[in-house]
Amino acid sequence: MNDEENSLPIAQAQEPVTKRTIYERLYSLVATGVGVQEGDVSTASLVKKDVILKLPALTVVYWCEKMSATTFGETFADFFTQTIDLGYAPVAIGFLVLFALSLGAQLYVKTYWPILFWFTMACSSLVGTCISDFIDRSLGWGYPTGMGVLLGIVVVIILIWKLTGEPMNVAGAMTRRAEFMYWSTILFSNTLGTALGDWMSDSLEWGYAMSAGIVGGVLALCAILAYFTKFNKVFLFWVAFILTRPFGATFGDLMTKSEEKGGKGLGTLAVSMVILSMFIVAFAIENYQIYTKKQLKKAETPATIQEKTVHQESTAEFNNEATLELVEIEN
Repeated sequence: MNDEENSLPIAQAQEPVTKRTIYERLYSLVATGVGVQEGDVSTASLVKKDVILKLPALTVVYWCEKMSATTFGETFADFFTQTIDLGYAPVAIGFLVLFALSLGAQLYVKTYWPILFWFTMACSSLVGTCISDFIDRSLGWGYPTGMGVLLGIVVVIILIWKLTGEPMNVAGAMTRRAEFMYWSTILFSNTLGTALGDWMSDSLEWGYAMSAGIVGGVLALCAILAYFTKFNKVFLFWVAFILTRPFGATFGDLMTKSEEKGGKGLGTLAVSMVILSMFIVAFAIENYQIYTKKQLKKAETPATIQEKTVHQESTAEFNNEATLELVEIEN
């Protein structure tokens, strides 16, 4: 292979070759299932070491799972802290240990495990609810101060994530360092969202129904901007992600609080079980979609497989060249 051929993939990019641009290209190849082939040792070893597929696609099913998981975290945490009155601090510590264990397993695995991912997400919601209530009520900071502190923490984490140079992926492939930043942001954004929901319904006296309706409207706006405009998708994701918490908190309180407090008085345990059932339905749909995709892949015709192989071979050269460039940059 001559020098002109060697430089072709980089020249086509028409941009300076940096560690970040190479990683972004490799992320794209991994996320689409292209380029990591048996025998492609250099790229495969880099991907094995650094780039991993750990996040689900941002579909309607994902957001149904997310909202049901966070609402479950609100109502089920309230069952322990308020219904049976175990206290905010002890319950928060217990759920924090559970979250740490599930997060350790989540960081350890090298592929997307739906049950582990969503269990970790639910644990972060449980912890976030307890920590928010502990800060606002037990410590007596109040909702505005608590929200200010938590918002500051979320902003600092995102800034650190940005400064590390890691692409801020919210779906598909990422590095382990980026994944740690991702889950740190999730934990504190869940906590922030709980405080925001309580502030809207209690401090502003908007009530549970109005607060849930307002947050739901903003979530709908985020969805419209994401699907029909070129607005920054990462920014919209985190706005929507944070707002699913106050939506879950206010909707959960609407269902569980007594009628004297403006709720329906259905009870924390009963509502938690209903919401858990809703999550199980969405989770089953996600796993069915994963299963059907695997079956379609198995049923591919020889012609389709050959066509994909040709495309993969055409990208293998770029993978190897990009890896060599990355090694030179790092050295």
